[in-house]
Formats: sequence, C-alpha cells, structure tokens
Amino acid sequence: MAFHRAPKAKQKPRSSIIYLVIAVAAISLLFLVSSLLSTNGSLFSYNASEYIAKLKRPKYRPTGNEKYLYWGNKIDCPGKHCDSCEGLGHQESSLRCALEEAMFLQRTFVMPSRMCINPIHNKKGILHQQASNESSDERWAANSCAMDSLYDMDFISETVPVILDNSKLWHQVLSTSMKLGSRGIAHLEGVNRVELKENDRYSNLLLINRTASRLSWFMECKDRNNRSAIMLPYSFLPSMAAANLRIAAEKIKARLGDYAAIHVRRGDKIKTRKDRFGVERSLHPHLDRDTRAEFILHRIAKWVPPGQTLFIASNERTPGFFSPLAARYKLAYSSNYSNIIDPLIENNYQLFMIERLILYGAKTIIKTFKEDNTDLSLTDDPKKNTKLWQIPVYTMDEE
Repeated sequence: MAFHRAPKAKQKPRSSIIYLVIAVAAISLLFLVSSLLSTNGSLFSYNASEYIAKLKRPKYRPTGNEKYLYWGNKIDCPGKHCDSCEGLGHQESSLRCALEEAMFLQRTFVMPSRMCINPIHNKKGILHQQASNESSDERWAANSCAMDSLYDMDFISETVPVILDNSKLWHQVLSTSMKLGSRGIAHLEGVNRVELKENDRYSNLLLINRTASRLSWFMECKDRNNRSAIMLPYSFLPSMAAANLRIAAEKIKARLGDYAAIHVRRGDKIKTRKDRFGVERSLHPHLDRDTRAEFILHRIAKWVPPGQTLFIASNERTPGFFSPLAARYKLAYSSNYSNIIDPLIENNYQLFMIERLILYGAKTIIKTFKEDNTDLSLTDDPKKNTKLWQIPVYTMDEE
C-alpha cells in the first residue's frame, strides 16, 4: 500500500536572517573595538583628539578694564627662599595665598612664568651642576620649569583671571602704570586686603605691587585656621593641571578601573639626626615604621578589600620596597604607564601632578598624613613640623 506524503510547507528563510543579524553585530563590534584601540592599544583608552577638545578651555581675553596684582617673579621670594627653593606643595600654598588675594580684590593676578624646582624632589636630569661663572638668572632658568607646563592658565582664569609675567600684556600694563605715575602703581607693605579693597587710594590703582613685603608669599596668609576666610581649597591648583597632564591621568585612571590609592611620603620626612648623646631622633617618630609594607598592610586592611588594584605614589626609591603588598593587592605604579607618561614629563613636579590626579580619582585614597579630620592616613604623626625631635619607633612593641 502506497503512502502519500503531505507536501512540506515552504520554510521561511529564518536561518538567513539570523546569520545576517549576527554578521552585522560582529562587524559593529569589531569596528567599536578597533576605534577604542586606535589611540594607544588599550580597550579603555580615550580618543586623544576628542578628549583634548573636551578639555580645552575658552581662551582668557581681557576686557581692557582690568586692575592687576603683582607678587614678584619668583614664588616665596622675598623671604628666606630667594636663594633656595621649596617643594611644589609649599609653593602651591603661596600661589593659593596670592590667588585668593587677587580674587578678594577682584584683580587679575600676574603669575610668575616659571616655577622653581627643588633638586631634592627632582630626578629627571634637567638639573645639573652649575658653572661658577653663571649668572643667577641662568641658574634660575636651569632650576625651574615653565608655569604653563604645570598649570592650565585659561582654566585658572575661569575662577581667578591670571596673566603670565613674560606676556606681552604684562609689559603693556607695566608701561601704562609708569605713565600714570602715582595713579598707576603702588608698592605696598603691611596693608591688609580689606583696606586695599575699600580705600579709594588703593582700589583705583591699575597695579598693586606686593613685592615690598619682606615675607615669603604664604606667610602673608599663614593662619588658615579661619576656614570661612579660605576662598580656594587645597584641591584647587591640583585640579588646574595642564591639559596634557590631565589627559595622561585620565588615560591611566581608565586602565586602572576600580582602584584604591595610597600616597607614601618617605624620603626627606624620615630623616634623623643625632642628639648630643649620639641618640638618633626624628621629627616624625612613627613615620618610617608606618610607611613600611608590613605596617601598611595592617593599616589599610579595614579600608581596602583583598584583590583590589592599589595604586602607589611614593618618593621611596628602593626597588621592591612595596612588593609585600602584592600578597593581598594588585599593585600599580606610574612607572607601569611609562608609554603614556614619559613623552610628557620633564621633571618630577609634572610627574607628581599626574600622580596626584590619579590619587584623587581613586575609590579610596589613603594619605601619608591626615590633613583633614575625614582623611584616611598611614600614620598618626602630625604633618606639621612640631620642632620636637623624638626617638624613632620601629615596632609595635616599642609603643
């Protein structure tokens, strides 16, 4: 008996449609990955041209009605640091002081065009032994870097208008102030900012010159305990880093992903000296101990979970010094990203500015010293110099 098979219904070309969708999705994914990799080979890298465009600030353009505040061409000079040079943080304290005064007086600040570099904090080799016959100006140039290689002037000008003291505009201001005579410029010492603002004798001047003071800049507003009087926070200048430094920091932060960060200050801070009995003493008696890897592990355990990426910024130069931390964390240093950093930096100040941006981008940041009551810190020793030399403590048992 013959069986008659029912004719098969004509199948819809589902498989063809599915293959087509998969192919389109694959091509789109490949295009996306290739575009992300195009900058420097990382899936988490930024497209440099797009990011630079985003970071560009509007160019500061004076209106012609500005009045100016000048504090000198070298930060912290006058004062005891004219022949020497303080570190970046100290100089930033002075800059904030001057910027705050300009802000209060509603004047344009005349920014030094160069930043002094302290050789203690620099290892990039731009400093070298000076010939004895070099002039002080030549020595200054050799031991400094361009201010706009550290900071974005247009970015700062959005909060406090600034011009550089090597700019054409500054020379025009000087020329005009001299022509105006007593109405153009005043060299002031010991006049408080309230009087400068409210007294017509000063407020109408084109240029106020503060270099007559014998004090270094930050000494003029050293008492910062009155928080209501502070107009610019500590974070202001670090956040004003030059655009290329900010781009580098953003690229590194993207590669790090979810990370914690510690800043470990050792170097000059752990130095000791012998008293008249030959006993070693230190201004920060617990710092050397508290910034060693085994003590850091114990200290940060409650703040940083095991397995998290830990970015370390430190002036400790001993190879492998922090390696014991790798037992619990994935360690990262700025040196791991030399392909991003090395083409940019010429000195350690630029490197520290990049590291600082990375530190403040962390999920958890742990500082060496507590600067604020809410800060997490590696040591309980005060940051401020107590001028009290104590016997160092190296173990928990010595407490």
